[in-house]
Amino acid sequence: MAGPGFHPHPPSFLHRGLAKALGAGMWFFVFYRARQDGPALIGLRHPWDGHGHGHGHDDEHH
Repeated sequence: MAGPGFHPHPPSFLHRGLAKALGAGMWFFVFYRARQDGPALIGLRHPWDGHGHGHGHDDEHH
């Protein structure tokens, strides 16, 4: 006989698969953003310097 308390049901195969897919997607996004913004985050580049994208014309603001 089971005692009192919380007895959760095991997750289904679908829920385990979705959890792994969403977790992997989250880590891919985190690593992508770290690649894009990592130098600014750890102080190697100023955040307002941009990502190195050229404007195609002079850098003077009009």
